[in-house]
Amino acid sequence: MTVTAITDHGLPALQLENALGEAVVHLLGAHVVHFQPRGQRPVLWLSAFSRFAEGSAIRGGIPLCAPWFGPHATDPAQPAHGLLRQRRWTQIGTSELADGRTTVVLSLIADPQMHAAWPYAFEATLTVTVGATLTLELAIRNCGNAPFLLSEALHTYLNLADVRHVTLNGLGGATYLDKVDGGVRKVQASGPMMVTGQTDRVYLTATDVVVIDDPGFARRITLTKSGSGATVIWNPWSEKAKAMTDFGADAWPNMLCVEAANAADSTVVVPPAFTHHLSQTIAVAGN
Repeated sequence: MTVTAITDHGLPALQLENALGEAVVHLLGAHVVHFQPRGQRPVLWLSAFSRFAEGSAIRGGIPLCAPWFGPHATDPAQPAHGLLRQRRWTQIGTSELADGRTTVVLSLIADPQMHAAWPYAFEATLTVTVGATLTLELAIRNCGNAPFLLSEALHTYLNLADVRHVTLNGLGGATYLDKVDGGVRKVQASGPMMVTGQTDRVYLTATDVVVIDDPGFARRITLTKSGSGATVIWNPWSEKAKAMTDFGADAWPNMLCVEAANAADSTVVVPPAFTHHLSQTIAVAGN
């Protein structure tokens, strides 16, 4: 087991390696940009045009969205998807588990600049556990004297052979907000789901497990979550991808975001001295 401090795309990061798999975690945003089980292809998609710079969000991997998801509730000048992914975190722990997996823990404490955008005292920790699977657990503790509303997501970008040929299981019958269609509430048909165009959906009644079958890469990706009341599915498709300077006009077929989230109906109330935990585990079968 090794945890090595490295420079990746000009930014400080940690490289985690063991006999089961490997990952790279940036201190900027506590952002996992790479995960690869031993002997398999990378599981996460990362844009070739992503901006790696202080004050910017990295496009791809697993950005942390919190303490709000989407636009700020009252101030459109604030960054989309919150503050956590644009701040530098601190490594506070590393351990090797008995089963050969490696864990690293990162921490972020709200500073005065963050209070100006979101006036609550909090501490966030992210625990990243790497082996043949990848587990992220985001814990946000209310350090103040008043409760706060928390919306969040583990914004997971999956690396696919071609999104037009994959199927998703685990969302059948779920109610969702169709953000491409103005936020209209709809119900997902039963059975496997395919992505056939621009997709931005918040599934409000999703099951805990989503399974993605990717025939192009001959593998199945299973995402299991806890502490999450919603699942977000997102792909910009061709026209929107062209307008995103950090995405790549022709990159959209090779990714799909499947996100463990708390948003819309599942926004969480965190009382003083309480900690909310959101976690997601990614497992891969095949190549």
